[in-house]
Amino acid sequence: MTSPHIIRRIGASPRQRGSLDGNTCPDIFELSDGTFAVIGADRTEALEGKLPSDAGRSSDERIVVITRETLLQAKIDIPDA
Repeated sequence: MTSPHIIRRIGASPRQRGSLDGNTCPDIFELSDGTFAVIGADRTEALEGKLPSDAGRSSDERIVVITRETLLQAKIDIPDA
């Protein structure tokens, strides 16, 4: 089975959102298998103990944080189905 590949960026690029270097900012991508990849700050240690009781994280998952602006600008590109 081949790994999924990036189809497209969801929302504005970091440079379009005002990043000075355009490379080290949160980002969202749609993958060829229909999943989404998120680049964000790893906040697993800080937030894991604060998850709601009905939420959990497996050993291969991390809790990442993206800016509100990143998600709001991505909204227009997220498919309804």
